[in-house]
Order: sequence, then C-alpha cells, then structure tokens
Amino acid sequence: MEACCLDVDLAALSDGDSTLIGDRGVTLSGGQRQRVSLARAVYSDRDVYLLDDPLAAVDPDVSLTVFRRVVLDLLNDKTVLLVTHQLQVVNSEDDFKLRRWRRLQKRVLLFEFRCTK
Repeated sequence: MEACCLDVDLAALSDGDSTLIGDRGVTLSGGQRQRVSLARAVYSDRDVYLLDDPLAAVDPDVSLTVFRRVVLDLLNDKTVLLVTHQLQVVNSEDDFKLRRWRRLQKRVLLFEFRCTK
C-alpha cells in the first residue's frame, strides 16, 4: 500500500482499509482506483506483470514515486511490460538500463529495461 502511495488515502477513509468503496470504486478518484489496482496486482505476487498505463490518472510526482517503489523495487526480479505515456519515468535518473527501444508508430516508444540493482 505504501509503495503505491495509498497510505495517506487509507488514513483519510473512515474505516481505513476496511472501508467499503462501492461498486467499481465509485467513491475513489481515478488516480486512487489505479493505485489500488496496482497494489492488488503487486500483492498477487506473479512472475509477469502487464501494466497498461497504471500511472495515467496520477500526478507526475506521485507517478515517479510509484514507478520507483513498485517497478524498480518491488518488481525488481519480475518481468514487467509497462505501457505509459508518462515518459518522465523513463527519463528519470533511476538505476536501470534501457536495453532496447524502438518507435512503433508516430509517438509511441517501446522500452525494454532491466533493473541493475
């Protein structure tokens, strides 16, 4: 939960992580719904993660923090396919190597990277 920056959100809910959030997360913002979904995916502890723009509804500072904590730390030893329009996470000065990139269409880049930690 902390890696997905949900600790402050949970503290604001009346019953914390036991709060009923309604059908399809109607009481949560778009960014909160995405971060809850990401936390649930990470909690499932799989070998492969397909992440389709999980940072889209999250502000740039939070998205960079979530990228570092989740993709680079928690999923360090997993295979991750991350699709995102937030290129600031790719341009960050984190400790990972871009192994390969290619232009798929006009403005779509595919990055393959491995953590170097």
